[in-house]
Amino acid sequence: MAYDVTVKAMLGALERNLLPDIVIRRLTRLLLSSRLRLGYKPTAEQQLSDLLQFVHSLKQMPIAVETEKPKSQHYELPTSFFKLVLGENMKYSSCYFRNNSDTLEEAERAMLDIYCERADIKDGQTILDIGCGWGSFSVHIAQKYSNCRVTGICNSTTQKEFIEERCRNLKLSNVEIIAADISKFEMDMTFDRIISIEMFEHMKNYQELLKKISKWMNDESLLFIHYFCHKAFTYHFEDKNDDDWITRYFFTGGTMPSANLLLYFQDHVSIVNHWLVNGKHYAQTSEEWLKRMDANAAEIKPIMESTYGKDSATKWTVYWRTFFISVAELFGYNNGDEWMVAHFLFKKK
Repeated sequence: MAYDVTVKAMLGALERNLLPDIVIRRLTRLLLSSRLRLGYKPTAEQQLSDLLQFVHSLKQMPIAVETEKPKSQHYELPTSFFKLVLGENMKYSSCYFRNNSDTLEEAERAMLDIYCERADIKDGQTILDIGCGWGSFSVHIAQKYSNCRVTGICNSTTQKEFIEERCRNLKLSNVEIIAADISKFEMDMTFDRIISIEMFEHMKNYQELLKKISKWMNDESLLFIHYFCHKAFTYHFEDKNDDDWITRYFFTGGTMPSANLLLYFQDHVSIVNHWLVNGKHYAQTSEEWLKRMDANAAEIKPIMESTYGKDSATKWTVYWRTFFISVAELFGYNNGDEWMVAHFLFKKK
């Protein structure tokens, strides 16, 4: 009871913008420490048993749950907000900082180039970008490989309109964008390469999802997946307590996979390669988003007011800042060696 009262008091102070960043960061690290105590089991056998039970439970679930709520949570704010916060490539996922002095734009391009290299993309291929967001990778491919035909699937008509306008401005004619719910979407086409960047974390039944994706692969196709993860264990984002506010406001229906989780879903695809990216890259990405949000506070204020109402604008500005701080602390924890990014390359089975 005392804990609940303390958490509610803290959330109240947070909403009124009364908590300094240093306190928010310290509280976040305490919550992460608590999550680690829950996730790590006393023995290796128990750890494996836990993982296998989770794999089994996912196979009993639909491909995705709560698909509309997370869409509204992240994309209720207009694109104008994300233009002020993200880099010029509009990459809303982990970037890659080759050097500490890299700009956000350089880190965006570095990760996009890593995708091209690891997915073995070549000019002239047909590319499917599942969960393409604001089109950072689709546009990158279309510019870098002018003979590639790129199809992007996003879950937002706002994103579709933004990408199409950007392609018109860049005079790109080799990109097609489809707005659809991937868990329900069907089509009768195959592609040389299929890419998914930070979409699997919004999904549940990976067996059925990979079965669906495998139908869009020909015999020579490769599937490249990037997702964030914990190195050893996996869990659902669930709104059970007052301190589960990130689940409540930003990631309803989400999954935190483990670094090896997809290796247990090879019914329709087979692993070709597997990489890990230290979490410090994501931590620095989110720190850069936070810096840009603060630098553009004057322009962001009317966006918050028009979206959430004047009475709630301060609260939601604080929530978004705290979200970016929490992401940075999550992936920076233990020097980036707890939560991180995993890359997978699969071929069709």
